[in-house]
Amino acid sequence: MTMPALIPDDPPSFAHVTVMRDEVVQAFDGASGVVVDATAGGGGHSHALLARHPELQIVAFDRDRSAVEATRRRLVEFGARARVEQASFEEIGGWLDAAGVSSLSGVVADLGVSSQQLGEAERGMSFRSEGPLDMRMDLGAGETVQELVERLSQDELANVIYELGEERGSRRIARCIKQALEHGELSTTLDLRRAIVRALGPRRIGGVDPATRTFQALRMAVNGELEQLGALLELARERLCEEGVIAVISFHSLEDRMVKRELKERELWQRASSKPMLPSSEETAHNPRSRSAKLRVARRRAALSDAIPESEDG
Repeated sequence: MTMPALIPDDPPSFAHVTVMRDEVVQAFDGASGVVVDATAGGGGHSHALLARHPELQIVAFDRDRSAVEATRRRLVEFGARARVEQASFEEIGGWLDAAGVSSLSGVVADLGVSSQQLGEAERGMSFRSEGPLDMRMDLGAGETVQELVERLSQDELANVIYELGEERGSRRIARCIKQALEHGELSTTLDLRRAIVRALGPRRIGGVDPATRTFQALRMAVNGELEQLGALLELARERLCEEGVIAVISFHSLEDRMVKRELKERELWQRASSKPMLPSSEETAHNPRSRSAKLRVARRRAALSDAIPESEDG
């Protein structure tokens, strides 16, 4: 695949600490060919892979326009070895088809939300500052959380909060959110947090704010994050060449469960280890948000006959 050299714009910086960079780079030792970085973020994984493995080319994607622009700037030194495009996971296959890329040597994804996205009040992803009820990764597409809450019935909203946030108080929370909406008291992130606190109380459990699970669930819902992950796993299954590498970092139990289930298909995948890799103590001390990260790595098998027994993982 021949790619044009990147032409830098002059975008703003994109704050994102690269998680488990060295472990991801090591997973691609000896690799060559085209690798898809499905979550460009600030370009950290792509940059490290290109710097360490000179035989690799990277096509990096992100739904967030600011991440795309920042990654283009960061990877410009690699010229035609790097290309960065705006796309969701489910759109990557179509882009590869249009570019004539039928086979991949690797797929990388870091499923975490960036510090940049959490820190921008206008995105509405955090309850620590006041912002609109938005939470979209791509601010130019899809419905906002405000629109989602208005569209869903109380029972449907409770189901979203329970299933995606694993929140036991979902029924009470949904009722309080709908009451706030009816009274004209639900237009900002702080309004949403107040409704949740009315349902659960203000007490932190294990240091976790009572609004954490609900905000997470609503963000996952408006961005279709589990559906998008399913599309990415299908892309890896269909596009990776023999010995092609998949490396996925997840931060949520539902996401990790999906990746684990996919990579346990032994006729397709040879896992690098039976258990997920975790960040080192040094990394978690430097970046506390990496504590919940789990990295799963596998290689695409050549054929069914290559499958060998593997032990169960955690």
